[in-house]
Amino acid sequence: MISKHFHITFYLVRWLKLHEFFVIVFFSLLGLIVGCVTGLIPGLHVNTISLILFSSVGQIALLLRPLSLSDSLMMTTISSFIVSVAIAHTFVNIIPATFLGAPDEETALSVLPAHKLLLEGKGYEAVALSALGSFGAIIFSTALIFPFKFVLSRPLDLYSILNNNMFWILLAIVILMIATERRGGRCAGIRAPLYALSVIILSGVFGIIVLDMPVDSPVSLSSTVLFPALAGLFGMSTQIHSLISEPVIKEQDIEEPKIFNKKSTTLSIVTGASAGALVSVIPGVTSAIGTIIAMTTRGKTDERQTIVTLSAVNTACAFLVIIALFVILKARSGVTIVISSLIHIEEWSRISPPIQLIYLLIPIVVAGSLSYPLTCFIGRKIAKHINRISYRTIIKITIVMLSLLVFVFTGFIGLIVLSVATSIGLIPIFLGVRRSNCMSVLIVPLMLHFL
Repeated sequence: MISKHFHITFYLVRWLKLHEFFVIVFFSLLGLIVGCVTGLIPGLHVNTISLILFSSVGQIALLLRPLSLSDSLMMTTISSFIVSVAIAHTFVNIIPATFLGAPDEETALSVLPAHKLLLEGKGYEAVALSALGSFGAIIFSTALIFPFKFVLSRPLDLYSILNNNMFWILLAIVILMIATERRGGRCAGIRAPLYALSVIILSGVFGIIVLDMPVDSPVSLSSTVLFPALAGLFGMSTQIHSLISEPVIKEQDIEEPKIFNKKSTTLSIVTGASAGALVSVIPGVTSAIGTIIAMTTRGKTDERQTIVTLSAVNTACAFLVIIALFVILKARSGVTIVISSLIHIEEWSRISPPIQLIYLLIPIVVAGSLSYPLTCFIGRKIAKHINRISYRTIIKITIVMLSLLVFVFTGFIGLIVLSVATSIGLIPIFLGVRRSNCMSVLIVPLMLHFL
């Protein structure tokens, strides 16, 4: 499988100047390393990372200056680095979700099946299955690139149909989020959908209030209010909850996962990746909500196939949102918002993709191919020594670091937003409903926009 991806890379060399190719590959490898590190930080969302990297573009450009790159190539190189970080992060973030019970927003729904395997002494198996789902999504998404383009734009022009009905699509997704709480949440009966509706309304009102709020960095760094809002809803709330409930982990078995039903695994990957493709187009809908769609479509299955499906959604969305940026000229994630701010986005209107998109496919191939074995390697090492790790120390350090980053990039207003967002983020945890309901912080304002 991996060799096929390297064949794609060699094909891309024909489109690029050789030195440009090697510069981008080198920074894709650096992004791979950084993405593996950020993926290990409990509760750190990839959108948060993107905003941090965007605020550091000036410093990164200074480091690249000795290479005598043109301004265009320099920004493309930085964009490739960020894409590589994002792809690698989608692989590795299953590790803190499994071993620490501290997911970011994309892996939140995978905690229950992964943690169940962990308590059975099979935490490494959960990590390996997740890496398999993500790698399968890379392969399936690669095959989808051209069909994805021709379905969204000419000749089928599906995006125009979706865009004209976006309010109803977003409303349908909200209804689906509420209706599926009966099966997905820990609370039973009518309370689950009512609790979910309460969280959706509260998060939506919070989004309406804060999204246009200006923030001011005390050290003159650029950022947006999305940083403290998302960090509080999905990062800080997770850390605080982890401090309250620390699990007892027994010694882990280090065995490669056995895929008893390859047909079922393939179905899990295809279902997840297809949901990721849908999520990459609809505004305000993240891969966490895509997992709800995927699991509803996938139907009843065991916890192993659930992990594969959820990971496929996560990685496919991170991949195809890059393609969607050039097809529909809309940024649907923190990563694509940053990329569109750094480089000129040329619409993909011909059969062959724009040169900038070809550049960005390199870090996807590099990170997607190498993240699979790296995730398994890191997961294996951690599984062997998990009993020696002090959870509380790691969580406390993460809380302090996240608070400092929010203050540095968004000042005192950001800290206030972080505090309120954290309070809202704790509500679904204690009520026993999905934390993805908090994505209404973006969905509700978007619904009002399309109304």
